[in-house]
Amino acid sequence: MKHIAVLGSTGSIGTQTLDVVRSHPKRFHISVLAANANDELLERQIREFSPALAVLVDAAAYARLKSRYAGRTKLACGRQAFIDAAAYEETEIVVTSMMGFAGLEPTLAAIAAGKDIALANKETLVVAGELVMAKAREMGAAILPVDSEHSALFQCLQGEEARCVERIILTASGGPFRGKAQDALKKATVEECLAHPTWQMGQKITIDSATLVNKGLEVIEAHWLYDAPYDAIEVVVHPESIIHSMVGFKDGAVIAQIGPADRRLPIQYALTYPKRQSSTFERLDFSKLAHLSFEKPDTATFRGLPLAYEAGRAGGTMPCIMNAANEVAVAAFLAGRIHFLDIYAIIERTMEKCGVQKAPTLDDLFAADGEARRVAQGFLQEIGG
Repeated sequence: MKHIAVLGSTGSIGTQTLDVVRSHPKRFHISVLAANANDELLERQIREFSPALAVLVDAAAYARLKSRYAGRTKLACGRQAFIDAAAYEETEIVVTSMMGFAGLEPTLAAIAAGKDIALANKETLVVAGELVMAKAREMGAAILPVDSEHSALFQCLQGEEARCVERIILTASGGPFRGKAQDALKKATVEECLAHPTWQMGQKITIDSATLVNKGLEVIEAHWLYDAPYDAIEVVVHPESIIHSMVGFKDGAVIAQIGPADRRLPIQYALTYPKRQSSTFERLDFSKLAHLSFEKPDTATFRGLPLAYEAGRAGGTMPCIMNAANEVAVAAFLAGRIHFLDIYAIIERTMEKCGVQKAPTLDDLFAADGEARRVAQGFLQEIGG
């Protein structure tokens, strides 16, 4: 039985991870559950899975849970408790499904403790890829991608030699605004952005999908996961979301991973790797697939993708700066403070204003993140948000 910690257990990936665990009660055991502030859902999860430890970051949420729960699970509170939970002794694999830059420290703590990582928090590699991958190599910790695209690439590369890889091909659904011109997006609403055509995800990642920032973050993630130069990483829009990504080889062959738009499949693969576990997930009926289509991304309209390539090629602290600016901008958009296209302006202006530091330490990355957030907030004020 494999012992699992789920960091971000009340979010989209966290709850789907627990779906996988629920379907294989003799294969998996939950040792740790950790969340930010959703005490009611966390309590239900505690009562169902009986972890040894459960953590809430938010003090008020913790107080509410503490007043109701008196079972055998140990409860803890605060940011440091969340980080410490990542290194819990009993755990073998840590699912990092929390959102944003906040996932970096817990992931590093888990790696330092020699835990394998089922990585759903792409920002960890975006902002600190060099540090994270080096630490994983040092500790012998496996980084197993949970994102559908990176799980697809990981599966396509099994048994292949790195020297034979010619290109990495990330597929993108195109989001809810695929095919729309820039003028049509000036008054795009939050509700329209959240109406993703193929995936059910959290708000932040769904907005990132609409801007193509998410695909840009995946490009940077691919650079670190597969040691791929940026010129060898391509993005193709595939609206049906059936092919989850592809690898092209130097002999001209292309291997693709194909399946339904169900995140539980890559989650389960990460948890059972290198073996495959049976499942009740939906099977594709190829006779019902009318067609599979592909097109180039519109990078003139959806500037999140080229901005990410720019940040990745600049290296150093620039991906961290880009990510911080995006997190600030998306939060402001969700709060109704700015328009959709303002997200790009805030990212671009923050990247232009913040200087790049090469070969950053962890402290340097925290400083860059803080500076970028302050700069981005300043631009929000100028815009009127």
